[in-house]
Amino acid sequence: MALICELDEQWSFVGSKAWQHWLWYAYNTKTGGVLAYTFGPRTDETCRELLALLTPFNIGMSTSDDWGSYGREVPKDKHR
Repeated sequence: MALICELDEQWSFVGSKAWQHWLWYAYNTKTGGVLAYTFGPRTDETCRELLALLTPFNIGMSTSDDWGSYGREVPKDKHR
């Protein structure tokens, strides 16, 4: 059975807002369980790292906000 996952990212900082740290994660929309996560800058490369962590799962569709990395990196036929 193919999974539907939600992709998202959130930021925090350590000591100063200039030292941003981003958490990127994917979770199963049916169960709420986290499928994968990674830390890194808010870049296409970090998005690709998250997507690589999802390869063991049968992801049928991914949803996300409008952050550009998702539109560029997630296959168009598997993204809403």
